[in-house]
Amino acid sequence: MANREPMIELIGLGKTFESKNSYVKALEDINLTIYEGEIFGIIGLSGAGKSTLVRCINYLERPTTGKVIFDKTDLSEVGDRELLKIRQSMGMIFQQFNLLMQRNTLQNICFPLEIAGVSVKDAKKRAYELLDVVGLTDKAKAYPAQLSGGQKQRVAIARALATKPKVLLCDEATSALDPTTTRSILELLREINKNLGITIVVITHEMSVIEEICNRVAIIDESRIAEIGDVEEVFMRPKSKIARQLVFSGANHIDSFVGEDKCRIIFDGRTSFEPVIANMVLECRTPVNILFADTKDIDGKAFGQMVIQLPEDESSKKRIFAYLEMHKIPHEEVL
Repeated sequence: MANREPMIELIGLGKTFESKNSYVKALEDINLTIYEGEIFGIIGLSGAGKSTLVRCINYLERPTTGKVIFDKTDLSEVGDRELLKIRQSMGMIFQQFNLLMQRNTLQNICFPLEIAGVSVKDAKKRAYELLDVVGLTDKAKAYPAQLSGGQKQRVAIARALATKPKVLLCDEATSALDPTTTRSILELLREINKNLGITIVVITHEMSVIEEICNRVAIIDESRIAEIGDVEEVFMRPKSKIARQLVFSGANHIDSFVGEDKCRIIFDGRTSFEPVIANMVLECRTPVNILFADTKDIDGKAFGQMVIQLPEDESSKKRIFAYLEMHKIPHEEVL
């Protein structure tokens, strides 16, 4: 990132919320630089301060302490009118899409352009361009109630791009979507970053989202930044306790495996690159225990055998045998 200019700089940023009888520190001493053209991730557990941080970046929340420097401008030093203009350079998409239900797709995308004083003709032209970018040219007249979750988020992305922003802020933008739709939205964001050069900030609690799309990541824990680094480095060698907790969540950890039945799987020349056991576990949604393996790779083909311990649950065993039969993988039960 040495050859790129900083797009967002947070210097000693803090945010305290004051109620009648108490103070709550939502953010404390946040120091962060996000460079032009990168996809930067911000991750933390619920209540860590992620959403407050993104609202401080676009000054929807004014920081209690510290500075936000956006594209070389200190936001604390500009007036309200100039701040509104600067915010047009920061598109934002949300978990719940926030579309106007009484407006169709085209009208939703035009909305920020209306606020910016763009003519109806130019706003519609821009909206149609963006419908093409997000792959929804056939949904211009559809209303939000007629769209799927993924389509709604694509409309929200198009709307966020309407004013030609320099930065796209994504606050839990895929949390309400299924895994397949999530991947398609992340791929769209990657294309937008590549083709339009827009800096993207991804706020999420899902490590899979960070791993899929981000160049660098900051991990927030208890209102502070616990760790910053390249995604690959943080994933391979997490230094902070919270990073280790997020990367190695233990959600699928098995302390002991129960099951007496065994199955011998024969590899008789399938490609060595096909992850047979991994695909079986993923598709059958059940773990197995590898007891013995003797396989060889000969000219890119796998030969040999593997003995696995099957789970005790009968339905899980049936799914495994059905998978092996469907994919014509030679196998037999063994004692």
